[in-house]
Amino acid sequence: MHLYIDRGKYGHNTLYVSKTFRKENGKTTSKIIEKLGRYDDLLKEHEDPIAWAKEYIDKLNEEEKRQKAKPITVTCRSQTLIDKNNDVLFDGGYLFLQKYLYLLGIDKICKKISKKYEFDYSLRDILAVLIYGRILSPASKLGTYEYSKKLLEHYDFELQDVYRALEVIAKEINFIQAELYKNSLKLGKRNDKILYYDCTNYYFEIEHESGMRKYGNSKENRPNPIVEMGLFMDADGIPLAFCLHDGNTNEQKTMQPLEKQIMQDFGKSQFVVCTDAGLSSSANRRFNDIGGRAFITVQSLKKMKNFQKEWALDPKGWHLPSSAEIFDLNKVLSDTDLYEKYKHSTFYKELWFNENNIEQRFIVSFSIKYMNYQRKIRNEQIERAKSALCSVKKTERTRQSDFKRFITKTSVTENGEVAETKVYSLNEEKIIEEQKYDGFYCVATNLFDDACEIIRINSKRWEIEESFRIMKTEFSARPVFLHRDDRISAHFTTCFISLMLFRIFEKAFGHKYTAQEIIKNLRQIKFFKTTEGYMPAYTRTDFTDLLHDIFGIRTDFQIIPFSHMKKIISYSKKEITYYISK
Repeated sequence: MHLYIDRGKYGHNTLYVSKTFRKENGKTTSKIIEKLGRYDDLLKEHEDPIAWAKEYIDKLNEEEKRQKAKPITVTCRSQTLIDKNNDVLFDGGYLFLQKYLYLLGIDKICKKISKKYEFDYSLRDILAVLIYGRILSPASKLGTYEYSKKLLEHYDFELQDVYRALEVIAKEINFIQAELYKNSLKLGKRNDKILYYDCTNYYFEIEHESGMRKYGNSKENRPNPIVEMGLFMDADGIPLAFCLHDGNTNEQKTMQPLEKQIMQDFGKSQFVVCTDAGLSSSANRRFNDIGGRAFITVQSLKKMKNFQKEWALDPKGWHLPSSAEIFDLNKVLSDTDLYEKYKHSTFYKELWFNENNIEQRFIVSFSIKYMNYQRKIRNEQIERAKSALCSVKKTERTRQSDFKRFITKTSVTENGEVAETKVYSLNEEKIIEEQKYDGFYCVATNLFDDACEIIRINSKRWEIEESFRIMKTEFSARPVFLHRDDRISAHFTTCFISLMLFRIFEKAFGHKYTAQEIIKNLRQIKFFKTTEGYMPAYTRTDFTDLLHDIFGIRTDFQIIPFSHMKKIISYSKKEITYYISK
């Protein structure tokens, strides 16, 4: 059925539903099925009568297609055993990930790499399976190989091919990243004028250092050798590039080499780098004060010079966005009405300093909500410290606990003699010193942009922290059980691609669902294989309806014939962007 518009003699257009038939002699003819109404009359009810009519006819066609669908009979016998070692349940959530992976040009990337090396396995299939497995069924390389047998497609490679592929992937890390960035631009404009950088590390279940695996400052306070990862992310939360370093590397020295790689391989030279305080060394700020680059970085108030600290903590001279009034924080905090009025507001002040021969602006913000949050956390830590003081043994065992800083130890008498016993007490001076900074936060930048915009940009750093959490928790990127450095590098390359793929995939949902909800729902999409086709073995929900709408395919029919499933698989590998940009 299609839309037919009758152009009237007096300019009155009438809309009809028309259907084309084939006569016995082979010729075709059309027949009016339904009159929808005159265009002018429909305009009173619909903003765009033509668009409404086409949508209405699409629904009629879908309904007609359902009515014509022939029933498929699946024959089963109650006394017949199922075939031994014959899988009947298959994972299908990867099909939707596969669509984006091919749009990112994974096929072309692997073809280019394959031309440089002589091997008889499919690098594309192995890399794709490693990525699907990392997102949907995190496991060892052996576990991922077994997982590949549970997918709807048959992959023709062996376990040893997986390890060989890791060696090749490790050699082509920079090429893969550059190609992925270039191909990602085809999916839409990258918001890469602002880049966020941060570091994390991953532990290994070993007792001795080896290769990249070195003892260092573990983010999880584990006594295991670690490998360090640096990650750049764009302003939409989509990963841009990553680097790996030995576990004992100073993280402040990891950023500049990766920036140079982005400038060289990605063709980007002008951007703003946003980092936390741990990466805001003078050398990094100076590097991003030239060549059209700029920086926004967290500035520790405690590490400021005394005159800067006095200015930052001074209760006078504070502003609010879109207000010419100047505030005194002491008055705001002491007046009940003002406290209630501004308890959800963020005050700020700014001043330029020449710090380490760099002209940079310090923007300090203050929030009552943030102040109360910090005090709540500290009070809980103080209570745990008091509880630990009740037991000497418990206090001595306290090592990495967050409340340890509030416990002080005395090992000498008032006369300066060595005490026979250690005396533990609450460090009141430490508590008072910390309270001075409650509610305050500072960033440094060499940009001239509005202070509120700088604060807003910096506030999005949480997304890179979330990316690390997704890799560690949802993707189970650690602990790592590989031993060779090249295979370790390849492992984290697949983790990076998986994260990039997932973040782009997540964006298609308009952030309607959390990362955990998306992954959980994708993992539940399974199909039961029958003699006639595949039957969905998952619950149809609002999520699956939206998923199918986004990708333009449906896998939730009562049964999907084998021929139809082949078409779905084929579609998932085509670089068609219509449904993605829809």
